[in-house]
Amino acid sequence: MKQKIDREKETVQLMICLYCKHIEKNAQLCESCKQLIEYAHKRLDGCRFGENKPACNHCDVHCYKPEMRKRIRQVMRKIGPRMIWYAPKAALLHLLGR
Repeated sequence: MKQKIDREKETVQLMICLYCKHIEKNAQLCESCKQLIEYAHKRLDGCRFGENKPACNHCDVHCYKPEMRKRIRQVMRKIGPRMIWYAPKAALLHLLGR
């Protein structure tokens, strides 16, 4: 069974890739989105709560820099509702917290 942090990394990467492709209309992952993925993975690796971490929007400790937090929120708002169409399995697992 995959660890929660690993699943979150996969989910955030998938969401950023979908955002880059469907919202920004890029054929390949742009440099800005690559940087956001790297940043998100680094933050997840360093999460002080580890496997017991809450969803980032419910966390008391905001470890993202303001600009990166703004960018990840934008991705989540645009792609989150569309995840059920683009990646139904990932969307359901994310909603169920598994």
